[in-house]
Amino acid sequence: MSMSSPRFVLSTLAPLAIAALLAGCGADTDELQRWMEQQRREAKPNVTPLQPPKKFDPHPYTANAGVEPFSTQKLTVALKQEARQPNSLLSAQLTRRKEPLEAFPLDSMSMVGSVAKQGQPSALLKVDNLLYQVKVGDYLGQNYGRILRIGETDIALREIVQDAAGEWIERPATLQLVERGR
Repeated sequence: MSMSSPRFVLSTLAPLAIAALLAGCGADTDELQRWMEQQRREAKPNVTPLQPPKKFDPHPYTANAGVEPFSTQKLTVALKQEARQPNSLLSAQLTRRKEPLEAFPLDSMSMVGSVAKQGQPSALLKVDNLLYQVKVGDYLGQNYGRILRIGETDIALREIVQDAAGEWIERPATLQLVERGR
């Protein structure tokens, strides 16, 4: 390897350049150290002292004699009270005789037509490939649905269902006419 080769020049000059750079940085460190010491002396921390913890006073549990809130005994008592006070909406439905269309859910029924006999509207419902004729006042569906109105294209009815709180409420529902393509 000759002294003029680029490899030789780089291998000898690189360490010399690094040493020169490091030597230049060493002189300023004394001044930096003095400045850091001065800043430490002048800094005054502002920390609020911690409050001592409050004393914990345990209290005895006095509800052991009562009914456990998640027990089956409490649920049984609540259900018995509900049975003794039936809702007026539901009590009338429990005493009457069920009609044949109350055995089917409302979504399994489809309105396929409507007719008027002697001025009274009636509708044709298809359930399990059988046709049923219904009129205003008839019951259908599994939620105590009663027909309120029959139009040319729909049947309006009222159902009795339980809400989220367990109360029995009335809910409107409709059956739309299903048109078949020709």
